[in-house]
Amino acid sequence: MNYLAHLHLGGPAPQQLLGSLYGDFVKGSLEGRFPPALEAAIRLHRQIDSYTDQHPLVLAALARFPRERRRFAGIVLDVFFDHCLARHWPDYAERPLAQFTGDFYRVLLAEPDLPGRLARIAPFMAADDWLGAYGDFATLEQVFNGIARRLSRPEGMVGVMGELERLYEPLLADFREFYPQLQAFAAVGRMSDS
Repeated sequence: MNYLAHLHLGGPAPQQLLGSLYGDFVKGSLEGRFPPALEAAIRLHRQIDSYTDQHPLVLAALARFPRERRRFAGIVLDVFFDHCLARHWPDYAERPLAQFTGDFYRVLLAEPDLPGRLARIAPFMAADDWLGAYGDFATLEQVFNGIARRLSRPEGMVGVMGELERLYEPLLADFREFYPQLQAFAAVGRMSDS
């Protein structure tokens, strides 16, 4: 899962929102590094990633990609699933997407001590509404170009948009079957940490 899904799954409280995003920017042991609620949200983020990476529906979705893409298919699928969530947001959330993302951006920009790379990208994320923009399929090309710049083998992302266009409907069906299961898993995780 990518940013939007983690934020949606992690809970609505400010510390839950921040921790849901920090999970992509904070590595290693957490004990005492952050307030307890924030650490709990980071742990949930990691549990969601582990659950997702091992889930049979996700493994089947990854197998749809050509063999030469498999090394990067997980990254591609994470971003595509955020696209599916943004595009079909009313099916999975009660609050409108623009309200959800606006509330999150206010929390994000009010936090004075964001970790590492997140501190650098947060203003751009909010100003350009990265989360809401996932709903536009064409935006994914910009996302993949940004990811490619950070990879040691950027050529691994060449041609990904064409593959996603061909695989769009089956991958969307995979998302629709998987995401409610992930929502249930995350809800149990939030309750166990409260």
